[in-house]
Amino acid sequence: MFGNRDIPVYLFTGFLESGKTTCIKEILEEGNFEDGLKTLFLITEEGEKEIDENLLQYNKVIPVVVEDEEDLTEEECNALVKEYKPARIMMEVNGMWNMAKLINETIPENWIIVQTFTTVNAETFEMYINNMKSLLMEHFKQSDLVIFNRCTQEMDKASMRRNVKAINRRAQVLFESEDGSVESNIEEELPFDVTKSEIVLEDDDFGLWYLDVSEHPEKYEGKTILFKGQVYRNRTFPPDAFVPARAAMTCCADDIAKIGFICHYNEAEKLNIDDWVMVSVKVKPEFSKKNQSLYPVLWADKVEAAEPPEEEVVYFS
Repeated sequence: MFGNRDIPVYLFTGFLESGKTTCIKEILEEGNFEDGLKTLFLITEEGEKEIDENLLQYNKVIPVVVEDEEDLTEEECNALVKEYKPARIMMEVNGMWNMAKLINETIPENWIIVQTFTTVNAETFEMYINNMKSLLMEHFKQSDLVIFNRCTQEMDKASMRRNVKAINRRAQVLFESEDGSVESNIEEELPFDVTKSEIVLEDDDFGLWYLDVSEHPEKYEGKTILFKGQVYRNRTFPPDAFVPARAAMTCCADDIAKIGFICHYNEAEKLNIDDWVMVSVKVKPEFSKKNQSLYPVLWADKVEAAEPPEEEVVYFS
């Protein structure tokens, strides 16, 4: 019966030497697990730094090393719970492991992931984004908090943040400098003037606008936005709704998907799927009970046929 109860799980993901161990150490030192409850700590890779044994004992943290991905099965997870009877679980995830498989197949159903932290060494970020982007994006996709550490003033933090938000709009992104200072409000330099009552988006501007209006829909409330999109509808849409969408690549060529927002338009049913249109819309933010935040809804006053853009795919890098 003990093994069937829900157990909260905290995941710490990132590549080797990205700062996962340091992040866990700081969380323990700050007293976040200082409640007397037992924590099972699964370590799936051993980096250069280790957590002091006294700190682990003080917080009732039991470390268990799992060397190979194949060794951590659902059966082994249940066996560890039966042996140690933890109140919660922390897992330092090997950056080369398959995150989707870990979450969807390996972890038992009663292991409830309550928070996922991803650490990134800003000094090696460009190398990983160029050579191992799909793996890195899997980390971002699952994360609640992404921490870029070892940042310098010269680094393009806006681009780093954009890479995270393109794959996971709900993730919080922090930048930690070498002196320990932390910043989160990174201003994106937008290629259009948000102070204007009418904003015309160039074809290449859509990706930046999409990310910005997703996070700050109130900034665009009541403004008229003109842009090109491709008509998308499905059988679940009401008669007066469609999405003026763009194809976006967040990871690789195999990961291209349509992005956009619901747009209300009286003659939406008459539009042909996949036709390119120029839309003139107003943004009206609405509140999402599920996400407890505002999200943008579009209302079109004009939809006209248009030629496809020279580059039909949107990029966020």
